[in-house]
Amino acid sequence: MSEAPVPILMYHSVAAGPNSATRALSVAPEAFAEQMALLGDRGLTPVTTATLAACWRSGAPLPERPVLITFDDGYEGVHRHALPVLAEHGFPATLFVSTGWLRGAHDTGGALDTMLDWDQVRELAASGVEIGGHSHTHPQLDQLDDMRLRRELTRCRDIVAGELGALPVSFAYPYGYSSRRVRQAVRDAGFAQALAVGNALAHRRQGPYALRRVTMRRATGIDEFARLVEGRAITRTFARDRVLTKGYAMVRRARQIRRKAIPDRV
Repeated sequence: MSEAPVPILMYHSVAAGPNSATRALSVAPEAFAEQMALLGDRGLTPVTTATLAACWRSGAPLPERPVLITFDDGYEGVHRHALPVLAEHGFPATLFVSTGWLRGAHDTGGALDTMLDWDQVRELAASGVEIGGHSHTHPQLDQLDDMRLRRELTRCRDIVAGELGALPVSFAYPYGYSSRRVRQAVRDAGFAQALAVGNALAHRRQGPYALRRVTMRRATGIDEFARLVEGRAITRTFARDRVLTKGYAMVRRARQIRRKAIPDRV
């Protein structure tokens, strides 16, 4: 069984003119096309999240030099800009949708930019894009009580199943935040694997519910992209992110402790 690490690329918006809320984590269409061409030129083989997890569970061999292309949230540019490029190269990918952000009957109005509608999601699925869950309203799942956590997961699962005719098997944690309780809830909701962030390569030993990804940003140039997919200089590239993440984690833990110490008012 291969224990080699695998780069899982985390995209959000692919847009020529993103708004201020999504700009930092967006990628220009030209940059995305250049990045996908580099994957092809260097002989990397994209697979879906479900394929990677299934191979690591069963011991089946992965293709030569696997890589995952993933998108979070469900921005309209995934259909407009990314899908034609993926189709040109014959690349599969995984899209994790926040069902309450997509345009249509389930829209809660919380989206940050123009989102996909369900016809576009169906077209993506028909084109070889795995559709996974990303919660319903995109909250920090580890900050929710058990009832709200379960509702976010099952609402997302049931909407995807109702719209596409098949249960989603992969999940991505909003903001990358999880905990042992959240991971168990994701498993109980029927998802077979889940992705975090972590800005590191994915390893089988991370387990199927804590696989790490590498963030793609508007500032990610092609040389940096090449180093990241080769697994080089990842720690140095995301050093500042790790410091900020550790600091914010302390703040969030303190908030959790404070909420538990203050009983709900009736």
